[in-house]
Amino acid sequence: MEHILSWVIFLPLIGVAIAMLVKDDQTVKVIALVTTVADFLISIPLWTNFNYQTAAFQFEENFAWIPVFNINYHLGIDGISLLLVIMTTFLAPFCVLASWNAIDTRAREFMISLMVMQTAMVGVFCALDMALFYLFWEAMLIPMYLMIGVWGGVNRIYAALKFFIYTLAGSLLLLVAMVYMYMHAGHTFNIPELMDAGFDVKAQMWLFAAMFIAFAIKVPMFPFHTWLPHAHVQAPTAGSVILASVMLKMGTYGFLRFCLPMLTDASFSYTPFILGLSVVAIIYGAYMALAQTDIKKLIAYSSVSHMGFVMIGMFVYNQQGLEGAMLQMINHGITTGGLFLCVGIIYERRHTRDISEFGGLAKTMPVYCTMLMIFTLSSIGLPGTNGFVSEFLVLVGAFAYSPWIATLAATGIVLGAVYMLHLMARMVWSACDNPANQILKDMNLREWAVLAPLVVMVFWIGLYPAPFLDVMHVTINNLLDQTAGGAMGSATMAMK
Repeated sequence: MEHILSWVIFLPLIGVAIAMLVKDDQTVKVIALVTTVADFLISIPLWTNFNYQTAAFQFEENFAWIPVFNINYHLGIDGISLLLVIMTTFLAPFCVLASWNAIDTRAREFMISLMVMQTAMVGVFCALDMALFYLFWEAMLIPMYLMIGVWGGVNRIYAALKFFIYTLAGSLLLLVAMVYMYMHAGHTFNIPELMDAGFDVKAQMWLFAAMFIAFAIKVPMFPFHTWLPHAHVQAPTAGSVILASVMLKMGTYGFLRFCLPMLTDASFSYTPFILGLSVVAIIYGAYMALAQTDIKKLIAYSSVSHMGFVMIGMFVYNQQGLEGAMLQMINHGITTGGLFLCVGIIYERRHTRDISEFGGLAKTMPVYCTMLMIFTLSSIGLPGTNGFVSEFLVLVGAFAYSPWIATLAATGIVLGAVYMLHLMARMVWSACDNPANQILKDMNLREWAVLAPLVVMVFWIGLYPAPFLDVMHVTINNLLDQTAGGAMGSATMAMK
């Protein structure tokens, strides 16, 4: 188990090095598939050897990196980051398979970008030094920018630039906050030490504001969400899966790792503002999804709505809410990733994402429609699917905090059922009167391999979520203990 986190993080770069020596695109695809599958297999011992009984960081690696600035190569995971690491390595092979035929130009460069992106994403969840965290955080911008700008749709340049400018602007504010914390916490970037640094309330308010913008752009929260629909619509299928399933979680992970434990007083002070924006995001995202004619854009706006549940769960400061938020992060990655993969499958056949172009697919592609329906029911939170468990926990936690917040958030579930079932009615159950839809072939073996594991996860978490909740339970309780000081501080400020 020694250095296992380094292996999980950097194994994709070994695949990159091998791929750079190979000229044949088909061989590079095989290399990328083997590398990502191997990375997932290597990450499994993190789960099987994880100690559920402690909130301490595990599998730690800590070496001096830049001693003059006290920057260390410090890695470790807890019950929060473990699930996100496993989800990232789990989804990567499906992104490769989904791109097998869809990427027919510069496939070698695309697979290299995909593997570099995986290293950066896993690194973000494992870094325990803020400088190292920031390095991985920034490293993912370039490959994603290339994936959208080179292999995207007609308006790919506009979407790529908007994505890059938004996320870079937020990253600069995060850098300013990091430097301030370094200067005022004994010249350390060590995340566990910064959790105990005890910044004064005024400093916390400014630090939280800077970090909030950086992480809110990534989530994305309303009104920082406008880059997301363009990026999703223009990105290739694998890019959309990575964006929805992993990159959005980096924003919510930032709140859990930095804002709540380090800036507790400011977190409580900003809570009404954040909960208000989250409720708006849930309802606004649902209404915008209902108005879309492009399947990808509909799913993109649904992500804005679903991520609002994550933010509410985190900022109601109770066990049900936080565990629901954490589980919702995983469930959203599985369900929305599955939906985008379904869109990619039908796009390869019809080369259009216009909902009006489809109809009666249940007659020609029954297996595909079954898969699509499962992810749809998961998205709307049907009992028995993974979406129900996490949304139920969030609503229970929200109700304990404020019945009004819970009631308003629940309207998003109703609206979610409306726009997702309306999509299914138009695509699957309407008349098959378009000749192009009458000759479509159902899913092949590769597409089965892409979607079937995600369907298994939908029902596994939906019917037996205990293993996933057990992993995070002690860590969440420890986080609540850390934020308790902020609650007392905010109460003292209110009395004054």
